[in-house]
Amino acid sequence: MAGSIGSDDGDIGFQIAPMVDVVFVLMLFFMASAGVQVVEKELAMNLPSGVGKPSDVPTTPIIIDITGDGQVSVNDQAYGSKDDAHLQGLRDFFKSSIDQFGDKDPVIVRPSGETTHQRIMDVLNAAAASGVKNLAFSG
Repeated sequence: MAGSIGSDDGDIGFQIAPMVDVVFVLMLFFMASAGVQVVEKELAMNLPSGVGKPSDVPTTPIIIDITGDGQVSVNDQAYGSKDDAHLQGLRDFFKSSIDQFGDKDPVIVRPSGETTHQRIMDVLNAAAASGVKNLAFSG
């Protein structure tokens, strides 16, 4: 008979569909049993203690405001005149602050929107000449 998959004596041959079913059942079994295994991990972290080191003392930022007309003020105290490009008063303030407290205090420069780039460079040059290492800009 044409199209028959078996022979006349009842042998139907190799069936692939039941083998695929068995493979899927085995795969489901191993996937389910692998998900049950829990791996514990240790988190290595240092908890804070009540005792602090002197280096852990928070620093106080030095805030430099530069107005649109060129006036430089440090923590609301004016330093130098508007025409002073060298800013010797600001340099002296930086040097005395570094001598007294070290160079850990951050210096934050806050120029106004109308401040010229040259005046900002004057302040940056004064800070660099005095040895300021921790400097940032703020808006």
